Amino acid sequence: MTPLKRPWIRVLVGAYRVLVLCMLVTGITRAQPADDAGGWNFEDEVEVQPTLLDLAKEQAPDIVLFLAFATLAMFSFLRKSVPLKYVTLVASVLYMGIYKSQLISVVNIFGTLTGNLPLFAHSMAWYAFATFTVVTTVLWGRVYCGRICAFGAFTQLIDAIVPKRFQLEIPQALEQRASYIKYGILFGAVGYYLVTHEIAFYRYIEPFWLFTFDATPVLWMLLGALLVASIFVRNLYCRFLCPLGAALGLLSNLTVFKIKRWSECSQCRLCEKTCEWGAIRKRQIIKSECVRCDDCEILYADEKRCPHWLLELKRKARGLGIGR
Repeated sequence: MTPLKRPWIRVLVGAYRVLVLCMLVTGITRAQPADDAGGWNFEDEVEVQPTLLDLAKEQAPDIVLFLAFATLAMFSFLRKSVPLKYVTLVASVLYMGIYKSQLISVVNIFGTLTGNLPLFAHSMAWYAFATFTVVTTVLWGRVYCGRICAFGAFTQLIDAIVPKRFQLEIPQALEQRASYIKYGILFGAVGYYLVTHEIAFYRYIEPFWLFTFDATPVLWMLLGALLVASIFVRNLYCRFLCPLGAALGLLSNLTVFKIKRWSECSQCRLCEKTCEWGAIRKRQIIKSECVRCDDCEILYADEKRCPHWLLELKRKARGLGIGR
């Protein structure tokens, strides 16, 4: 009988094979992580989280660019300079529109109502933009609508190019009623969002996506119709349809620095006829409709056109005559 045929030898060989197999299995199990079969058992690397200062440094170019644009806008507004105003409008289209494609939107109103706003640490430039919009609205009124919003700037530039003979004068009674449409759109949009939490519809009530050049054929056709209509009705969207303009209009009722008025303004209607935004009615400035376009303020300072200055000259002339 050969050695392998002896029963006790076969038992030892079988036991030895089982022992080797167990050792191999145990070694493989120890070498693999429990949650990642087939991987290597390296120690986890500790990920260093960036500090707020680090994130601020990363976003510094965006913040600086916005501050430069905001400075230009406010300088042109405070100086009441028509050339600088149009420089600002062009800068708004190029920077806020085409370069950033970032505007304050009705979606931000939804986020404010539900506490769903961007993380500050990663959106510092946006928070600077939003803060600027709110603060300037409270201080002066709808400055944002008048020269910051890229879409509003775009339509104002169209308005400046289109010959005046193409533009229709809307009767004041109709204009006043039409101005309430944007408030209906605003409250309807907010109500729909609070019920459904759906936001995709905002693209149908805000054409700000224009600067992304990304839309469906239906949206492009609607935008085309709106722009054609804007040739005949000045600032059509901003005056009658913009829900964000409606929200800022409500906020502008808190305006601190109101437009200066002369005592003669209670009788003169020159500015009312000059205002292209329908913001002066029965010689009163409607703060919720005024976008601080500068037109009436420039007229107030015009000593050759404003009746206040003409009457002032007459008073001085009479005073000189009496003194003699």
